[in-house]
Amino acid sequence: MSAARLWVIAGATGTGKTSLSLDLAEELIGRGRPAEIVNADAMQLYRGMDIGTAKLPESARRGIPHHLFDVLDVTEEAAVAWYQPTARETISDIFARGADAVLVGGSGLYVSSVVFDFRFPPHDDAVRAELEADLDRYGAGILFARLRELDPATAARIDPRNGRRVVRALEIVMQGESTHGAALPETPSLWHPETTLLGVHVDRAELVERLDRRVEAMWAEGLVAEAERLRARGLDDGVTARRAIGYAQALAQLDGRVGESDAIAQTQALTRRYARRQVSWFRRYDALTWIEPAPDAARDAVARVRGAAPVD
Repeated sequence: MSAARLWVIAGATGTGKTSLSLDLAEELIGRGRPAEIVNADAMQLYRGMDIGTAKLPESARRGIPHHLFDVLDVTEEAAVAWYQPTARETISDIFARGADAVLVGGSGLYVSSVVFDFRFPPHDDAVRAELEADLDRYGAGILFARLRELDPATAARIDPRNGRRVVRALEIVMQGESTHGAALPETPSLWHPETTLLGVHVDRAELVERLDRRVEAMWAEGLVAEAERLRARGLDDGVTARRAIGYAQALAQLDGRVGESDAIAQTQALTRRYARRQVSWFRRYDALTWIEPAPDAARDAVARVRGAAPVD
């Protein structure tokens, strides 16, 4: 049997990554190679965040094992420093079962943390608490100015309005560590040598239309009601979950701060902007092969990789 392979399906939201991951896993299984799917979408880690994340229901998973879906409560923080070892352990377990792993998602840093061999600096709870207090007291601008003095290279790579990212960068610098900033290592090496990187590409105009329709469908399918149920489970107290695109706007609608049409329009605009950032992130992967989400895309991708030949 050939060595276990890590297949990575990355790209912008709405490009069809989920369908391709299922097709790829089925193609591998059809060739005699077991395959299991691992989630790399930060918001799909959360239990109950289904409509707003376009999470695939269990009934539609074609009998293929799926991992790292619905593993966090909405009150818990989705941190990449936690996700990296958790996902790698999950993938290693899949390999130990003689199967290939299909990592699928669009959260750039989450995907990168698994695929490439780099480490995240440690946390310091006391320093973090002090910085978060300063963030609440003075705002992100003051903390960003401090970061720019201490680590101008990292400051140049992150959004000065992103208070959480600024706090994390300062926390690392104040421990005397080098930050990972908002970029990949300059010369990244693969964590697992047998890795195939696939990026799903959809023409920009078509993608915008898809995303706008998808947001409208989420409202029609009950996103506001889902947000209300999650609020009862502590969504407002969540560090990460409450800021998720769509959910933040649904909560604002529930509070009467925006009307439905404005909530939808804001979510569409933010989703389009997020998709652009995702594409920019994954374009930095030199080894990534961009493919169209065509019916034979999975079969063609597997056929190109010698390690995916049928098992004797």
